[in-house]
Amino acid sequence: MGDMSTSRKPDFGILLVLAEQEFVRELRASLAAQGFDEQGRSDGFVLRTLGATPMTISALAERLEISKQGAGQIVDDMERRGFVVRRPDPTDGRARLLHLSERGEAALAAARKFHQAYERRLRKTHGDAAIDAVRTVLTAMTSEEQTTAPRFRPLMF
Repeated sequence: MGDMSTSRKPDFGILLVLAEQEFVRELRASLAAQGFDEQGRSDGFVLRTLGATPMTISALAERLEISKQGAGQIVDDMERRGFVVRRPDPTDGRARLLHLSERGEAALAAARKFHQAYERRLRKTHGDAAIDAVRTVLTAMTSEEQTTAPRFRPLMF
């Protein structure tokens, strides 16, 4: 019987989690080096969502599938840190739309640039075929409902 330590493979699910954690760690370090060092857990989702279209707190809450109060707390914090601004809705005088501030747009651009550079680095190290295969597997692991859901659509591109 062979040595179990050499024949065992790391758990696939754990590798996925660890890879995501390392990606986020590198992303946060890159953004911090560019002056975006106060990053909240939900910032990326909010930046990408509002980067696609301004919306009310209620619409953001629905998109993120959280309570209006929870969305309000996230927005208040992001507004305090200079990533989000509230402006009157031109079609509804009672509503206020959330927009990315210049700082928010710069943070979103920096994050997108990191994502692209990260993939280029992986392609250089592992080759196009390997990265295309990983993308195919990850895409197959997600449901069409997830990739087309309004919540995730702004995150995909």
